[in-house]
Amino acid sequence: MRIGLFSDTFPPDLNGVANSTYILFRELKKHGHDVYVVATRPGTGWAKWNEDHDVLRLAGVTVKRLYGYAVTTPFHINALNEIRALDLDVIHVQTEFGVGIFARFCAKQLNIPLVSTYHTSYEDYTHYINLLNSDRFDAQVKKAVGWFSKFMSDSSAAVIAPSEKTKKLLECYHVTSEIHVVPTGLQLEQFSPEKQLPERTAEIRNAFGVRPDERLAIYLGRIAEEKALDIVIDGFAAAKKKGCSLRLLIVGGGPDLDRLKAYAEKEQITNVLFAGPKPAPEVADYYRSADFFVSASLSETQGMTFVEAMAAGLPLLARKDVVLEELLIDGKTGYYFKDAEDLSRILLKVEQLPETKLSEMKEQVLKQVQPLSSEVFYERALHVYERAIDLYEHMLVVEDVQVKEDIVQIYLGNMKHGAGEDIRLMMSLDDYYNEGIRKGMRLSASTVERIRRKQDAVRAWRSCMRRIAVKDRTRKEIYDWLTRNTSCDIETVNEIVERLELKGYIDDERYCAENISRMKLALFGKERMIRELRKKGIPLEMINSMLEEQPDTEYEDAMAFARRSARTLPDTSQRMKQNKLKARLIAKGYSSEVADAVIAEFDFREDNKEELDNLRKCAAKAKKRYEKKYEGTKLRNTVYRYCSAQGYNAEDIYVILDEMEWNV
Repeated sequence: MRIGLFSDTFPPDLNGVANSTYILFRELKKHGHDVYVVATRPGTGWAKWNEDHDVLRLAGVTVKRLYGYAVTTPFHINALNEIRALDLDVIHVQTEFGVGIFARFCAKQLNIPLVSTYHTSYEDYTHYINLLNSDRFDAQVKKAVGWFSKFMSDSSAAVIAPSEKTKKLLECYHVTSEIHVVPTGLQLEQFSPEKQLPERTAEIRNAFGVRPDERLAIYLGRIAEEKALDIVIDGFAAAKKKGCSLRLLIVGGGPDLDRLKAYAEKEQITNVLFAGPKPAPEVADYYRSADFFVSASLSETQGMTFVEAMAAGLPLLARKDVVLEELLIDGKTGYYFKDAEDLSRILLKVEQLPETKLSEMKEQVLKQVQPLSSEVFYERALHVYERAIDLYEHMLVVEDVQVKEDIVQIYLGNMKHGAGEDIRLMMSLDDYYNEGIRKGMRLSASTVERIRRKQDAVRAWRSCMRRIAVKDRTRKEIYDWLTRNTSCDIETVNEIVERLELKGYIDDERYCAENISRMKLALFGKERMIRELRKKGIPLEMINSMLEEQPDTEYEDAMAFARRSARTLPDTSQRMKQNKLKARLIAKGYSSEVADAVIAEFDFREDNKEELDNLRKCAAKAKKRYEKKYEGTKLRNTVYRYCSAQGYNAEDIYVILDEMEWNV
């Protein structure tokens, strides 16, 4: 297989990413693969190959504060031509900036599957740009880091996470590419205690005034804020005050080195020694010169220095972190501490450990680190390459995107062989942004299938939007409609309803307030308002609360309705009009008490004047209706009963009947 390893850092740089890339480079070559590294170099000019024509160096600028190695621009046309000539099967990118962006550019231009390793948890490095120590600014930067990490990872056919901790972090960023956990392996024999040279160990210890019979702890790595070395130094200072003679040798360089040296000198912490940075070939000797490895860092994505120390047989002293769960077994391969004070307690303990116990721990450490060999690393990485190539063959590219309101239509074509499959998928606008989809992006089969599964929900969403556009709806109305008219499961229905609420498309409080105002204008009573709103699913507590906020005009509204309604009851008796008005008031939602009060106060003077005229009309109507069936006294009695049923007074009825002619 022809493989390109792209990285902003590569030996002679001394850091975890450079080391991991070099180990993979060496193992792939050892197993017969054609491997090429694209990395950086300080300086200007065109990209340059090394003598073996397997490392291509891009010109860049050294950034000492953050990395301490050269950072390059993301575009190199002459380098692109060199890489095109390599005819690579896969590109494996180790970093996200500079060379990392260039790697993604090459993969897209040359149509090569891309694998990326997420080595660095950038959230732990935001303090470098948060110069004002603003929590709000830091939160926004971390959010941007999450978006950027997703964006870069989703450009890969497959992603390698060096630990479960890193995989979970990427999952929190909603990365859609396949994530494979592949811990970086080491050539463990390089650090083996069996390669220890007594004279070299004595030389290192003598250089710092450490006697052969004294126990020495070591920290080896970058000296930077995220490594939390303040905790370690304070722990050793506290231990010394308690009578502990164990000393710490700090090996490495970085932006915090001068500050920590000045701090140790100011506080007279004489049991902490600084060795500065050392060449890579000397690192193993420094590990072997110590008895323990100590670190308080929680920013590791795998913790290569922990692995190196264990390969040298050193028990670990560290704070609890997910990346150490398979390495540090408390009491067997080392000890956990919480803070500086707790570390001081542990240091007193390990200083007094019997030699037999220390030897047992070292043996256990060597057993625990064995699975992290470079051979296993190679085999797992190769599996990811093969998987990425296979996935790439079946990837689809987003050829077009059309947005209409809250719905996005994406059109897909085959990545390798061009358009032709004519696949159209529909997504919600939220999912579109959450997935980070954009024109030209490659989508794996699993991502396409996930979008397909959500299309029923998208159609349901669109139908809800149409219904809401016509008429305002409550939560219950939308929920009931979705359960009756769509195939969405309850979980999806709840998600749709919650999204509609979140966006303000449905709002029961607003609906309740607006409908109370509307019904008050229409002169509805409280009981009718409550009935109507309860039928729509509005909680009684919410209705009562909003009614209490309204001015109490129940009686005035009822009287206004009675006056309006009375005009539609002509030619009827006063008693009948009273009964009908009360019935209408109750139907309108007013209580019996309010209705009775309104009827009692209602002005029927005009009705009194017209009472006899209305009665004459009623009697004449009844006589005409029944005179074909009855005659004489029977007809008169029937007319009497009819008028009485219409609510007229008996005395008035007799008066009117006496006025009328009857055939006897």
